[in-house]
Amino acid sequence: MERPIERSSSVNQVELSAGTIEYEDTGGDGPVLVLLHGLMMDSSLWAGPVADLSADHRCVVPTLPLGAHRQAMRADADLSLPGIARLVGEFIDRLSLHDVTLAGSDTGGALVQLIMAGDAASVGRTVLVSCDAFDNIPPGLTGKALVSAGRLPPALFGMFMQQMRLRPVRRLPVAFGWLTLRGDVATARWVRPVLTEPGIRRDTVRVLRSIAADRQMLVRAAESLPEFTGPALVVWARQDRVMPPEHGRRLAGLLPHARLVEVDDSYTLIPLDQPARLAQAIREFTHVSAAA
Repeated sequence: MERPIERSSSVNQVELSAGTIEYEDTGGDGPVLVLLHGLMMDSSLWAGPVADLSADHRCVVPTLPLGAHRQAMRADADLSLPGIARLVGEFIDRLSLHDVTLAGSDTGGALVQLIMAGDAASVGRTVLVSCDAFDNIPPGLTGKALVSAGRLPPALFGMFMQQMRLRPVRRLPVAFGWLTLRGDVATARWVRPVLTEPGIRRDTVRVLRSIAADRQMLVRAAESLPEFTGPALVVWARQDRVMPPEHGRRLAGLLPHARLVEVDDSYTLIPLDQPARLAQAIREFTHVSAAA
């Protein structure tokens, strides 16, 4: 028997095939945004833009099993990126969302590309925000260090990650230092589950090993992107040191109905570094594409 969606004033939960997914839902009758975060992050990545966009959009923000989630997934769950992309599709279907604007930052953008290249029936338009693309997976020093650490058994991976308790370590280029200019409070929160919960460490290692096993998945996905005929917005940080700005331009060139916006004074995590500018770009995009 299908379990009902559970809601509270703070955190919503939905039971999916992989396990329990927590999510935020602002409600409302405006255009529906489904916002995806990256590896070792949770839904709070999008808190700044959501505070702005929720005035005239319904913002739905899941915390995916990418390392900062709080409830471990089932032992048999498919935690490869394609598997998590399918889980996003299941999430959208389970909440009966239609004609959504699907947005992703960092690894979340990789998930959006995988969905665009597969079953995007419920997706009306997409937003790619400084994200993994083409052969840049795992991206930068951070991604490569994490995937390398993922070879360790979960217990040893947890010991390796203990150093992330320290702010000077989190600010290193091999950690979050080249991902955000301003977001250390968020990054400190994101690492807590993997430091304290064995089940979360197990899930995270499985995700990392799946990335190591298939580093061409986004190259293959890119071949199908020209077939996505919906409106697309590509938002990229001009100063990005992890996701090459040229990749943003290439993605915009592949998508038939894409617009490119480049953002100053930001590293990869534009939702943290420039939330108002990102919200403005998304609002303009959804309003223009809805009117077209």
